[in-house]
Amino acid sequence: MSVLAHGQWALPDSPYAMWVRGELDEYLRLPDDGTRVEVIGGEFVVSHAAGYPHAGILTDLTGAFEYAKRTDPGFQWRAVQTINLDLVDIGDGYIPDMVVVPRDIDLRNRVDNVLYVYPEQVQMAVEVTSESNARNDREPLFGRSRATKWSGYARCCVPYYLLIDRDPRQPGVTLFGEPDRAEGRYRALESWKFGDPITLPEPFGVELDTLLWVPWPA
Repeated sequence: MSVLAHGQWALPDSPYAMWVRGELDEYLRLPDDGTRVEVIGGEFVVSHAAGYPHAGILTDLTGAFEYAKRTDPGFQWRAVQTINLDLVDIGDGYIPDMVVVPRDIDLRNRVDNVLYVYPEQVQMAVEVTSESNARNDREPLFGRSRATKWSGYARCCVPYYLLIDRDPRQPGVTLFGEPDRAEGRYRALESWKFGDPITLPEPFGVELDTLLWVPWPA
């Protein structure tokens, strides 16, 4: 199981406020082994570092954006893994598997040594599902009001959301867009199966090789 805890404890402050101040990890006494804590729908979620296939997918994504950067001097997008994303408008704090930001934002954040990025700086968020917390990355189940990162990204108007779902019952890749802030919803723009060649549409135009992308064990 990758999720250690999910919920609301008797904290001295809200999970979001403690997350922003960098106090939530210490208060929960989390091990320094890649374990991460996020605030989703006002509740904290703690999860272990992901396994090798999960990390390999992110390596492939990073490589694709780096290749585009090397071969096209005008390519304006940079892919950055596991950064703190402060969704201040809804009081959540995520650590996306990856975000894609404009190159000027990337340069500025490096020079300024920033600790957090904000939704208005992000062009696309990327999540790769893990077995025990995939529901946090997907659209909320019909008839349930609990927020997920899918709805949180939409409410904060992140323009695109790339969901790579490793569930063996429904493995595949979906690009969402056209976020509806009021409803907290996206529209599915395109979808692909694992093994398919993928070209992310404009404004990205990046080609992805998914031959080694596999579901988690059934």
